[in-house]
Amino acid sequence: MKKLFYTLALGIILISNSQAQSVSLDADMRPRFEYRHGFGSLLPEGGKPAAFVTQRSRLNFSFQDSKLKVYFSVQDVSTWGDTRQLAISDENNSLGLFQAWLSYAFTENWSMKLGRQTLSYDDQRILGEVDWVMQGRFHDAAMFTFSKNGFKTDLALAFNQENQKNQGSAYTINGFYSYKVMQLLHANKSWNKASVSFLFMNNGFQRFTQEETSLPDGVYYRQTTGTYFTFPLAAITLTGSAYFQTGKSTPNTDLFAYQYMLEAKYKPGKVALGLGYEALSGSDQILESKSNSFFPLYGTNHKFNGLMDLFYVGNHANSVGLNDFYANILIPSGENSTIAAHLHFFTSNAQLKDNQNGYLGSELDLVYSRTLAKNIKLNAGYSQFFETESMASVKGGIQPAKTQNWAWIQLIVTPNLFKHIWKEE
Repeated sequence: MKKLFYTLALGIILISNSQAQSVSLDADMRPRFEYRHGFGSLLPEGGKPAAFVTQRSRLNFSFQDSKLKVYFSVQDVSTWGDTRQLAISDENNSLGLFQAWLSYAFTENWSMKLGRQTLSYDDQRILGEVDWVMQGRFHDAAMFTFSKNGFKTDLALAFNQENQKNQGSAYTINGFYSYKVMQLLHANKSWNKASVSFLFMNNGFQRFTQEETSLPDGVYYRQTTGTYFTFPLAAITLTGSAYFQTGKSTPNTDLFAYQYMLEAKYKPGKVALGLGYEALSGSDQILESKSNSFFPLYGTNHKFNGLMDLFYVGNHANSVGLNDFYANILIPSGENSTIAAHLHFFTSNAQLKDNQNGYLGSELDLVYSRTLAKNIKLNAGYSQFFETESMASVKGGIQPAKTQNWAWIQLIVTPNLFKHIWKEE
């Protein structure tokens, strides 16, 4: 793989002109051990915990001159032991292309970006790279950007197909809100330490005559519209967001849902404090023809609503929503290390069946971070969830184990392997 990137670099150098250029090759290695005893879903009574080591091995190659930038990111995401020893090939099909795009600047203010790329905006609530997940999230899209004097606007367009067909255009790839078409507009204005953004995204999903067939029957759409802001106010920084979702939640269900968040951050010296509240609307647990369940489609949802991923990380869609009251603190524990604590109190946003109490439980997350050396970081964490009967009911009515917890430790190594800059002749 290393030879492949050097070959690419050499080829670009030979065919390019004599203007200023740079070539860079970087690695991203991150093995992570996890102990799961309630991560992602409540562990049922009598259930056994899981433990494993997973690893990302990524190579990032970039070439850039005054107008053109080309970027490739190839990765392997594996669980230790998932391929037998002496195997002649990688049995888990884990090697893949994470990013592959080109960017060209037409003028000082206008540019385009084409290919497989990440879409990450603001606090990553709606669109993010999802870097905690080893494989990350990418979009195949065309991006057009205007940027001037602290104002930046992105217009992205996508049209997805699963293969090269001679007839029809049915898109049968489902799961994690895989869309057939997408239009995105994101505008941001920043000044001093303040920033305001506007987002509009329209996602089109393939409709079929019946759920169990592959006969296409048009496209149904979901729109997400909203804003995000951050403002310094004396010693406090306020951040907030508000989004609406309209259109269809399923081919036959109308959607009207909302999300809003407000957070205050205060940093007296080296200690950082935070206090916030987020509401994501939900649907009452009765049969309705309309959905009020908001879902943060392509965001880095792991960083919100508790690190144990019990809400909105591949789950909790079309459910009762969530109210999240939270507080956090970040404390230096040494010259190169910190300890963070996050506390969440969760309630349902919609009414539960049988007049159940809306309190779903609370979660405590502890995270230790340390810089070991240049480009080497160590992170470790422990989380515990204190569930209620209502939470067990929302998650399928299981009888949960008495303890719901999760522990992990991760090493992140991101060295630059090669870099060279050619100046204009």
